[in-house]
Amino acid sequence: MDATAKSGTVTALDKVTRHKPSQEEVENAVRTLIAWAGDDPTREGLIETPGRVARAYSELFAGYEQSASDALSKIFREVGGYDDIVLLKDIPFHSHCEHHMVPFFGKAHIAYLPHEGVVGLSKLARLVDVFARRLQTQETMTQQIIDALNENLNPRGAAVMLEAEHMCMTMRGVHSHGVTTITHRFTGVFAEEREERERFFAFVGKR
Repeated sequence: MDATAKSGTVTALDKVTRHKPSQEEVENAVRTLIAWAGDDPTREGLIETPGRVARAYSELFAGYEQSASDALSKIFREVGGYDDIVLLKDIPFHSHCEHHMVPFFGKAHIAYLPHEGVVGLSKLARLVDVFARRLQTQETMTQQIIDALNENLNPRGAAVMLEAEHMCMTMRGVHSHGVTTITHRFTGVFAEEREERERFFAFVGKR
């Protein structure tokens, strides 16, 4: 991966073109993992598992085939002069940690101050899904979402907060249950004006 892609910019990550292993290669890899774990990939309960895992991965990591720009492409400019905060909170998401490939899941809160128009509310939820369905860190995902908002909507300000529980902490390692990780980013008016940040926190119930 080149330096641009490592930076997490939306342009570099959207619709990345790379060689994908064949279905047969994927299924053989799953059989290898099953055998490495200590089980028999040819026994009745596992013989169809490689195909199931391949199909599940196609869904769980569909974000690599999706574009944030497409999700935010339809902008409505006739909003009756509305220019105050637009906020969608408690957007559920699930993703996979790029370090251990185990799930992390939680809620996203997104807000922006319109400048050139607004997008449909469902598109904000779709935006979260585009980035969640990739191998991720919570910090990177937070940055990617706000970058996409700024690049596609050109708002006067944007705010993103993610709250998530990471299975790499609960299923392995320190086995800490019920721990929530919070990340957030502010740009534009939200970054410049404390009052706007306070409004955001109040709306999402973190004040």
